[in-house]
Amino acid sequence: MPRVLVVGAGIAGDTVALMLGRAGWEVTVAEIAPELRGGGQSVDLRGDCRAVLDRLGLLDEVLARLVDQRGAAWVDGDGRRLAEMPVEAFGGNGYVSKEELLRSDLARVLHDAAGAQVTHLFGETVEALEDAPNGVSVRFRHAPHAEFDLVIGADGAHSRVRRLRFGPEEAFRRQLGLAHAWFTMDETPATPPVDGWFITHNAPGSRSVEARPGRPGQQEIGFTFAATALPPRRDREAQFALLDQVFADVGWRTRELLAAARQAPDFALDTFDQIQVPKWSDGRVVLLGDSAWCASPLSGLGTALALRGAAALTDAVEAADALRLPHRLSDALTAYETAMRPRVQNAQRLFPGRVRQAAPRTELGIHTVTWLIRQIQKPPLAKTFTRLAAGHGQGQPA
Repeated sequence: MPRVLVVGAGIAGDTVALMLGRAGWEVTVAEIAPELRGGGQSVDLRGDCRAVLDRLGLLDEVLARLVDQRGAAWVDGDGRRLAEMPVEAFGGNGYVSKEELLRSDLARVLHDAAGAQVTHLFGETVEALEDAPNGVSVRFRHAPHAEFDLVIGADGAHSRVRRLRFGPEEAFRRQLGLAHAWFTMDETPATPPVDGWFITHNAPGSRSVEARPGRPGQQEIGFTFAATALPPRRDREAQFALLDQVFADVGWRTRELLAAARQAPDFALDTFDQIQVPKWSDGRVVLLGDSAWCASPLSGLGTALALRGAAALTDAVEAADALRLPHRLSDALTAYETAMRPRVQNAQRLFPGRVRQAAPRTELGIHTVTWLIRQIQKPPLAKTFTRLAAGHGQGQPA
């Protein structure tokens, strides 16, 4: 039985692990976190998500975990609404989808489905990858050295597999000029409700504060601001201090949410970047998901690409009959890339002005964005905008 190592137990990693396990591979997943990662914002089921989840037999279970969504709204510093876009806008292809769930809930469904078919090594990652006569020799951080027929790097935009095999992150990262902090906040009796709305307050200086529905009794919070460099990930106090400084004069619920950030166990902060790798495979090592092609959360297509990419990689390997004819693995990896490249290029081609729409620089810019949001939903402009948006991400205002 051929052996595959998947590095990263995220959406892409556990999906390809589940599929290859069902196809007859012996699958090991190494995840650097001590347990399945929680947190993360909402993900939607547009794009290819439904088809892949249905193929896995998991669609009904995922649909049972949806978060109540009414739409997106933009407010001023006093909480007055400047614009809104309900989930029905653009035939359901607007800023927010009716079918959204927490990333952690989708990850849990995929992880549980993999079950005994997959061996998970938590708190583990790779330290070295070396070609062997019939596979890849892997040195782990803790686990014993092992050899695999295929290694899949599905360990995210800051991929260790990519760095070890393809080169430093800087060679593949395209910065978009924004950073984003996100976390889950538990509601109290004094917490203003969001009532199913993804609410955003923009402030001059490319700053925005967001609150959206999560599980009952919780809200998912975000802070977006202009930055290309951040404090080290392990220095939480420096990260909190940066947020306090950047958002010190911002209104709406900002003080409340800054205080909540320090109490959140799933707090995370990172830059909005795209990853562009010229070739996704090198010998028997291949990249998948954000490791290969991160389109940034601004594309709205990260989950769809992760699921479709896992399916495309599995299909290519099975079509090449790599279980029986391992010498055809190289052809399979080429076929996988050929199938996915056009989808990735489309997703990375953000709609013009998308970055500035997310975080306008000036007061005039903020008013212009909210005015445009109101206008493009009117019947005379909605069809025109939908046509113009085609070919940029998922062809939607998001």
